[in-house]
Amino acid sequence: MKKHALTLISALVVLGLLLTACGPAATPERVVETVVVTEKEEVEVTREVEVVKEVEAEAKPVKIVLWTKEGEADGGLQFVQSLADAYTAINPHVTFEVINKDVETLREDFLTAGLAGSLPDLLWTVNDHAGPFTDAELILPVDDLFDLSLYVDSALAAAELGGQTWGVPIANGNHLMLLYNKDLVETPPTNTDELIEMGQELTTGDQYGLVFNQTEPFWLVPWLGGFGGKVFAEDGKTPTLNTPEMVNTLQFLYDIKYTTPIIPPESDYDGADTLFKEGKAAMIINGDWSLGAYKDALGDKLGVARIPEVVGGEWPHPYTSGVYFMLPVSLEEDEAKMEAVVDFIEFVTGANNQALMVAKLNRLPALKAALDDPLIANDPILKGSADQMVVGTPMPTVSEMRCNWDAMKPEMQAVLADTKSPEDAAAAMQEAAEACIAKLE
Repeated sequence: MKKHALTLISALVVLGLLLTACGPAATPERVVETVVVTEKEEVEVTREVEVVKEVEAEAKPVKIVLWTKEGEADGGLQFVQSLADAYTAINPHVTFEVINKDVETLREDFLTAGLAGSLPDLLWTVNDHAGPFTDAELILPVDDLFDLSLYVDSALAAAELGGQTWGVPIANGNHLMLLYNKDLVETPPTNTDELIEMGQELTTGDQYGLVFNQTEPFWLVPWLGGFGGKVFAEDGKTPTLNTPEMVNTLQFLYDIKYTTPIIPPESDYDGADTLFKEGKAAMIINGDWSLGAYKDALGDKLGVARIPEVVGGEWPHPYTSGVYFMLPVSLEEDEAKMEAVVDFIEFVTGANNQALMVAKLNRLPALKAALDDPLIANDPILKGSADQMVVGTPMPTVSEMRCNWDAMKPEMQAVLADTKSPEDAAAAMQEAAEACIAKLE
């Protein structure tokens, strides 16, 4: 009988431990239970067993400051906010402050915030920020925080540096493509000769054949690839901007503005975007992030195709990357905030919300399981986007790329302003990039 009594006592103790281990973080309440065991042959024995029961406590309030590169024009910012609101509805102790910053401002402000010790709690941004942010030691590797095998390999590769992964992919692609208005373009041009011929026919009055952002070199890079050029040598760090391929690219951009005009005298991102939405531009070169807004504006009139092949050259190679969550190093100082951020990222990149992103924004998902969704297979817009992506090229994430961007931007603008020749601009690009990289060493 003693053996039986001890077994019962042990079981009750184990029960107490299980209650302790399985319950949420809380303030314990100690409850004493008395178990009376009677042994027939001997005296009555009384045992007292303490079982610790957990009383659930209110979760600690957590506020997450999220910086995102998503804007209002394409519905991206609204989508981010809707996800934050949905998460808060499930987890009332977690609230969000969602702040929009354009890509360049986000990069600059995050580096400045790092110096000031006032980092946000989470970033929703592009993969090429991984280089400068890791150099500044401002973000955390995510390899040990998430099951990265769930995500598309190419999306992960775009955020890898030094053998570690520095971002959790949200969307895959982030590439430029040719979008056209079917009311104005029955069949999209397949090469640059067709583009110029069709564009001139469609450029009349306040209508243009083609529009794109003439202020950022991100829109130059695809054409550089079409002319056979790259921004780096094989080592991935030495600039190759003063080349015949770059000169030919700049000359092409000059020609479609001045010699065989098919683009507006001026257009930044918002200007080009507005012209296309209003039906005053037959075609636009823009990214997959814009598909949702254009689908809303044009409906069935929206068409998607590859950027036309360069005659005598190749298909243009837009940069591909994606959109990523990046985790500031300051998260390591707050366990509750880290836990909430990790959980929110898994929430956003889960199958349901990845499918929702496809439906809302027409972007290709980064989660492997979501690629099989009929929303992609049966959608000609997304199929067209995927067709462009396969001839893209991964965007460099090394810090030297920032030097290339900064070197290309003013010189491209000078050519399009007709204040500098393509040859002089290419030479100036190379000189500026090399000087910038020298300061990094």
